[in-house]
Amino acid sequence: MRISVVDVGSNTVRLAVVDARDGAPLPVHTAKHPLRLSEQVDGDRRLGPRAVRRIVAAVTDACAEAERWGSEEPFVFATAIVRDAPNRDEVLGAVADSTGVRLRVLPGEVEAELTFLAARRWMGWRAGPLGVLDIGGGTLDVAFGRGRLPDFAVSLPLGARRLTREHLHDAELPGEEELRALRRYVRHQLRDVAARIRWEGPITMAATSRTFTQLARLCGAPAGRHGPFVPRELHRSALRSAVSDLAALPVARRAELPGISAPRAAQSLAGALVGHTAMKLMGIRRLTISPWAIREGILLRRIEGDGAAWAEPVVSPGAPRVLRVAGQS
Repeated sequence: MRISVVDVGSNTVRLAVVDARDGAPLPVHTAKHPLRLSEQVDGDRRLGPRAVRRIVAAVTDACAEAERWGSEEPFVFATAIVRDAPNRDEVLGAVADSTGVRLRVLPGEVEAELTFLAARRWMGWRAGPLGVLDIGGGTLDVAFGRGRLPDFAVSLPLGARRLTREHLHDAELPGEEELRALRRYVRHQLRDVAARIRWEGPITMAATSRTFTQLARLCGAPAGRHGPFVPRELHRSALRSAVSDLAALPVARRAELPGISAPRAAQSLAGALVGHTAMKLMGIRRLTISPWAIREGILLRRIEGDGAAWAEPVVSPGAPRVLRVAGQS
């Protein structure tokens, strides 16, 4: 069976086509289409007509590419930049009308749960009690569990793109006071979740997402060309130094650093600051980078035939985030 997933993010639309064999998603083809939605969001986080046209075109191309590779109809979902937009329903409707494709949005806690599932499968049972951090454009997702699914999962408004826009005001070189204020805000948001992670310890901690992958590369982890099976870690001490280095550089210079891509250079400082603050508050000295994340979690759910209740868009923009416990999906 050949299946696929299309991930509409703030910077790109990513397609993953896999063969489902022996309970695992075996890679067949991947592709990405530039989107840059974060550059087209107004002050109220609304997605304008140009952004919608870009989504429609990218989803159309990705779905056609999945079909050419012999995949069943892909699961197409959008992350926080669409989920949290005040005109989300208009965007979803426009995509459906133009393409016939159902673009889904998942509650942040469901994204955290799916990411945990993927990291657990990658890390294996020998990891023992497992915590997972995932920094996206709009949220920081945190999950912990002893089994296949997390015992708790939470999504916090601490995404790298969101914090860059709202707290660093897209400044080329934010001042010390701005950075201190941002760190205070992050600590406040993380206080209760960090206490839970410390209470559960000692545990294995993993990190997923492009943000953590790029930060790990910046801090000395092997490059992606060496493949997914090369161990990659991110150490808190190295990340602390990276925060200082990124803060001292304008955006264009950050993109010259190892691992930092041009589309993510502007938000790399906020991502590093959130990652370091989370590690410090949670008492984490080292993170293991998992190459499997939410896309693989969705594919695993499809392979395992768990149904699709978790895929329903049950969160409205602005609705309070609630704890999602394993077994409720």
